[in-house]
Amino acid sequence: MKTIVFDIETIPVDFDTLDEAQKKYLLKFAENEEDEEKAKERMALWAPTNRIVAIGMLSVEGERGAVYFQAGENPSADAQDREDFEEGKIKYSCGSEKEILEKFWKAISYANRFVTFNGRGFDCPVLMLRSAMNNVKPTRNLMPYRYKTDFHVDLLEQMTFYSASRKFNLDFYCKAFGIESPKSSGVTGHDVKPLFESGEYEKIARYCAGDLWATRELYLRWRDYMQF
Repeated sequence: MKTIVFDIETIPVDFDTLDEAQKKYLLKFAENEEDEEKAKERMALWAPTNRIVAIGMLSVEGERGAVYFQAGENPSADAQDREDFEEGKIKYSCGSEKEILEKFWKAISYANRFVTFNGRGFDCPVLMLRSAMNNVKPTRNLMPYRYKTDFHVDLLEQMTFYSASRKFNLDFYCKAFGIESPKSSGVTGHDVKPLFESGEYEKIARYCAGDLWATRELYLRWRDYMQF
């Protein structure tokens, strides 16, 4: 069986590029400037208001993977000057959002099972919607029947027994299970936007790779001790 872990990193689109109706819709519950800033930050969570800047994939069995990432506002042109490189069994490749989505769908088409952490709540719908917005055809249904794990294992669903118990983030679960947390590097999801704006694209890609390894280890714990 070929089992693939995947994870994405996103940033919000520029708020000023939206029209007035869109801005009003997003800020309709904001009562002050602080609320407005929080609403703008949450734009990174939803496909109509975000863009994918990194997609990471890792083979559970083969322990090799890839991270496809954007670099700059004109990533297609920038990618021409950036060579692919490899670190710690992970290959890194630069491209536009459309190009990295195309690479993702080609790779995931060979998977028998895929693993995510909160994939049903975030990664999967974002990948499918952003692909449609970029005219990229998916090769898999990333949102199959929720209560079966033969194809998709969403570890957050499994760790909470389908929301029967409290949810914790990946960092918290890793520490509880004695797994090295991807946040030990000092980077968190909140840092992705400022890192992108400062041109630290490879730092985002490496952070994404860290999430892959942590999710793989958590999956192995679930598979070996909790799967029935």
